Amino acid sequence: MSSLVVGSIALDTVETPFGKAEEALGGTAVFFSLAASLFTDVQLVGVVGQDFPEDAVTLLQTRGVDVEGLQRREGQTFRWIGEYDFDMNVAHTLDTRLNVFETFHPSIPERYRDARLVFLGNIDPELQLEVLRQVNQPALTCLDTMNFWISGKKAALDKVIEQVDAVLLNEGEIREYTGRYNVLEAARELRKRGPRYVIVKRGEYGAVLFADDEVFMVPAYPTWEVRDTTGAGDSFAGGFVGYLDAVGSIDASSMRSAMVYGSVVASHCVEAFSIDGLLRATPDTLEERYSRLAEITRIDASVHFNPKDLVAEGA
Repeated sequence: MSSLVVGSIALDTVETPFGKAEEALGGTAVFFSLAASLFTDVQLVGVVGQDFPEDAVTLLQTRGVDVEGLQRREGQTFRWIGEYDFDMNVAHTLDTRLNVFETFHPSIPERYRDARLVFLGNIDPELQLEVLRQVNQPALTCLDTMNFWISGKKAALDKVIEQVDAVLLNEGEIREYTGRYNVLEAARELRKRGPRYVIVKRGEYGAVLFADDEVFMVPAYPTWEVRDTTGAGDSFAGGFVGYLDAVGSIDASSMRSAMVYGSVVASHCVEAFSIDGLLRATPDTLEERYSRLAEITRIDASVHFNPKDLVAEGA
């Protein structure tokens, strides 16, 4: 079993009402890899500069992440500087320095090309197409994107979406892409364009899976402490994909469980800055939080209420 991720690797400076982290390890590929590695082996493809700390590479390796696909180039590593106010669903970008990431082209090592599951991180859709041309019939391909690509490279994004199995978007992104406000309608419209599955990320309210005529909603795990939401969506994706790879099945039941594990992993991410929350996650904490989510969302389907009974009693 193996999952392949292609995405950004960054050094982030983030400030929230609850603290600040400077030059902290971040980026889609990093958050996804550490989340997915809680379940399965991960193959990472990305680029860093000469300034990228070697101990960060070692950390990824010790967590079961294969870094043969990590390119190191002359120059500086991608940097993102951002802040959050008390609405931590919204990140405010203060500065973005692409550096070596600006000229990045993914080169998939030969032994990565048979990866069973592939996650295309939030990068230029032209690069996502490059990845799809290099892999050999994965069982599941998943795509993440953002408003910048929706508005700036819609034609290329259309081509990617036609070729992938699953798309992960937040509510604003799916509305902008489809031109439909109602998320149910937007998901139905997006599925017509190729993907079998659409996952709408809703931040602190959880996520929704649309597949065939089914809709499955999972809440965000109710964690007591939220310090930094950077990487939560990528961590959700890592938990989702990693679980599916680990169980070796992509049926309806597995997809639902994967959604719950995605929520559980994301809850670890937001409890600390950078990757620290993910590093605290263990098999025991994952199972404990999965069980807790099952408990707080259980509905007794045997209970039925007929308003006519009240009318009869009143008579």
